[in-house]
Formats: sequence, structure tokens, C-alpha cells
Amino acid sequence: QVQLVESGGGSVQAGGSLRLSCAASGSISSINGMGWYRQGPGKQRERELVAFIMSGGSTNYHDSVKGRFTISRDNAKNTVYLQMNSLKPEDTAVYYCKLGYLYDRRYLEVWGQGTLVTVSS
Repeated sequence: QVQLVESGGGSVQAGGSLRLSCAASGSISSINGMGWYRQGPGKQRERELVAFIMSGGSTNYHDSVKGRFTISRDNAKNTVYLQMNSLKPEDTAVYYCKLGYLYDRRYLEVWGQGTLVTVSS
């Protein structure tokens, strides 16, 4: 069983910074990719991709966070980080870590429990 442990959420004023961490543990043959999604306040809001990093190192960012957020990883620790700078109130959301990995020749995905980021103006 694979588990994701997220940390680093909290409250910050606009213009501030936060760093999210997500550590994976359990039966993982190899990691395909890890990244962050978010779901803003309101029942109708969809979960959107924030940033993702593939095993080869390629990254993908939501247009709204390019130049402000940076995703990185520590392969030895199966951990992904999201450095968030110049935060804006519209970044307020629950941030979810997602892991895509291979186990027993199957591709599987797992989500973290979510961590709340609140940015005040």
C-alpha cells in the first residue's frame, strides 16, 4: 500500500511564500510522476493541475503559476516539493499531491489527503 504524506500548507499574506512537501512510501517499483493539484473554495470548483514533474524531469505548470511556483523532487526520498512565491489570494485552495507509479507491471495513481493554503490580501 502506498501512502502520501503532505505538509507545508498554512496561511500567508499576499506576496508571501510557502513550500509544500509530499513524501511517498510503500510498495513502489518506479515513479512515473508526481505533482500538485488544487481545488479552490466553492462546490463547483474543479480540481486543477498546478504543477507536475515526470520521472525524466520534465515539468508542466498551470499558466497562472508560471514564474511564481517551482516544482522539484528528491528521488532518493520519493518526495516532491512545491515552492510557491508571490502568492495571491486566488491561490487559496486545498492542494493535493498526486503520485503515478508502477507496481507489479501496473500503472497506479494515489492522492494525498490535501493541505490547505490560504492567502489573504
